[in-house]
Amino acid sequence: MDKKKLSERDICTKFITPAIQNAGWNLQSQVLEEVTFTDGKIYVRGKLTARGERKRADYLLYYQDNPIAIIEAKDNKHSVRAGIQQALNYARILDIPSVFSSNGDGFVYHDRTVNDDSIETELALEDFPSPEALWMKYKHYKGIVTEQGEKIALQKYFSDGSGRKPRYYQQIAINRTVEAIANGQNRILLVMATGTGKTYTAFQIIHRLWKSGAKKRILFLADRTALIDQTKRGDFKHFKDKMTVVKNRMIDKSYEIYLALYQGLSGADEDANAYKQFSPDFFDLIIIDECHRGSAKEDSAWREILTYFKNATHVGLTATPKETKETSNTEYFGEPVYTYSLKQGIDDGFLAPYKVIRVVLNVDAEGYRPEQGKTDKDGNEVEDRIYNRKDFDRSLVIDERTDTVAKKVTEYLKGFDRFAKTIIFCVDIDHAERMRNAIARHNADLVSENYKYVMQITGDNEEGKRELDNFINPEEKYPVVATTSELMTTGVDAQTCKVIVLDANINSMTKFKQIVGRGTRINEEFNKLYFTILDFRNATDNFADPEFDGHPLRVKPITEDLDLETIIDEEETEDTPIIDEVTGDEIIMAPAVVREPSSKDEYQKRPKQYVNGVDVSILVSRELYFDNDGKPITTSLKDYTKNIIQKNFASLDDFLLKWNTSDKKEAIIKELQEQGVMVESLYEAVDKQVDLFDLVCHVAFDQPPLTRKERANNVKKRNYFTKYGEQARKVLEALLDKYADEGVENIESFDVLRVKPFDDFGSPLEIISHFGNKQKYLDAVKELENELYRKA
Repeated sequence: MDKKKLSERDICTKFITPAIQNAGWNLQSQVLEEVTFTDGKIYVRGKLTARGERKRADYLLYYQDNPIAIIEAKDNKHSVRAGIQQALNYARILDIPSVFSSNGDGFVYHDRTVNDDSIETELALEDFPSPEALWMKYKHYKGIVTEQGEKIALQKYFSDGSGRKPRYYQQIAINRTVEAIANGQNRILLVMATGTGKTYTAFQIIHRLWKSGAKKRILFLADRTALIDQTKRGDFKHFKDKMTVVKNRMIDKSYEIYLALYQGLSGADEDANAYKQFSPDFFDLIIIDECHRGSAKEDSAWREILTYFKNATHVGLTATPKETKETSNTEYFGEPVYTYSLKQGIDDGFLAPYKVIRVVLNVDAEGYRPEQGKTDKDGNEVEDRIYNRKDFDRSLVIDERTDTVAKKVTEYLKGFDRFAKTIIFCVDIDHAERMRNAIARHNADLVSENYKYVMQITGDNEEGKRELDNFINPEEKYPVVATTSELMTTGVDAQTCKVIVLDANINSMTKFKQIVGRGTRINEEFNKLYFTILDFRNATDNFADPEFDGHPLRVKPITEDLDLETIIDEEETEDTPIIDEVTGDEIIMAPAVVREPSSKDEYQKRPKQYVNGVDVSILVSRELYFDNDGKPITTSLKDYTKNIIQKNFASLDDFLLKWNTSDKKEAIIKELQEQGVMVESLYEAVDKQVDLFDLVCHVAFDQPPLTRKERANNVKKRNYFTKYGEQARKVLEALLDKYADEGVENIESFDVLRVKPFDDFGSPLEIISHFGNKQKYLDAVKELENELYRKA
């Protein structure tokens, strides 16, 4: 047998797998082959979407539920160490200490637990390490030194028999949390982007600690009734009769798992502090959901709960850790044991990417100054000053502005999908009410069929709140559009929300992340793979802020007294609504007190003013583009693209060489997309009829472009088809026409032979037979491509 002629799969089957098995690994329970651990980034092309490449490990080796080793296999034409860099990259992502590369001759072993010259060694096939040897490496890597720690680490995940398993990042979050607790850490922070399954992760953490006996009584704290109800009905349902929800301040101490609102355990007076019915040592684990919110507010009764149960382990969960000069989650919980960001989620294909359309209104950009003597709708004179975006809908309401926003939203939905679930975030409840009315007027045809097409869903509106579950439910058609102010910023699992409209001033990065999170969930069954943000207030400027994504940075200085009381909740700016801690609804404050000139020099209250008869128009509406790090592109799309292409290809000759020698042009397109080139946006900016080849040459190397039709006609003029038989010639001519219509990537696939006009020529096998065989057909297509680009 000539090893060099074997495929990678044969090398695995004949050499690598037997070596693993001979080392004592159980192939059924400890070894997984070809493990795909990401879903592939979603690329949006107009209204179409395509998945990028999924990350796949050739082998993952497990000790119980813990992945402890990874092997990258290559065929024998490669060296034994050829796969080590790829394996190390995957090991870094998957948090695995033992890394191997093999070509069937032996192994290269990279040991991530050491920092001396033994970091990489070569092993013979028969010397592959045993499960126990690599488990010892894993324990060293994770700092597990006690029997109790090992017992916790070996506790299996919960399985309901459905085959559902934690995703790789959930697995890391769970493992790092239980390992930190096993090692005696009592304050733990987990940062996971909205839509990545924090509740499921919390459930698995609790289950493993509870089943191992490390934690016996557990409290799950949240600040919204909807979050508690979602948790109880969802992943936590498997705790069955061991779990209870604390209601009406009635305490039953016979349970092991407790779900509670902060507000349900504490109150304004001592009698309302139900948590004191428990002894301070009753709970040994407390999970704090959305821990960036009120759980640590200095003057709140909520923080007393955590202080009272200070001997318990506290695990904070958040998508948006609070880090400012005044506030620090990490100061209380410590640095996050794991962070899974929005960017990572989008890159892995677990979260939906977004398009941003920025809409600028004339009164927002230029400001509005009322003409002399201008009165509001009640006949009161409007103060003569320049009003801007911060004033609109807070102190001054312009009817035409609301109408213009509603008209633009309706226009977008008509061009996209009028039944796409849409959330419009407004300044306050009054604004949400007026916006509902304006949307209804501009969609009268659909509202007349069902008035629930648009609903105001705010804390004060019982009819609207009753529709919240229907809005969230993918199976329910109505409501389609929800206008809201604060109620839907968090805790709303809107899987099919495809459009988010921002018509509120958002100064808080935490709030901005939460709002964006309403759209990041993916639901492939209902074709929800991306979402669009329509921004009327420049709120998407937050995307450019370094704090928008990634790891939280400690901004608040560390003090010696790291007391819970030193941490406060979100700062209340003039643009940050105040939330009722019990209901989660916005508190509508009395109008601001302003200084008025009077003989007594006293303060008087100024109400919100409503005006109409103002000229409001759209100055500009444009799509924002984002780079691979999720930051807005500030240069022109052409300059941005040119920069990426020239980093990959130093000259036009380099690009031509790669293009002409590539087996499939589609691979180059995919590669450029993964580098950050927005191919579809460039087509729109230049000319839909231009081929990608000409697009790149034109944008990056200033070459005059030819259209696809021009290239196809040039080939026809050369008469190069004459060497083929009549039927083969017809096929090639049809492929040329297909290229002119749709581009080169469509003629490279065998699938093209199944559609018109090719199906008139017979089946794909019959078509290929006109060329002799499959390889000769592929050679003919390759030659056709060469003819297309010959002039270049």
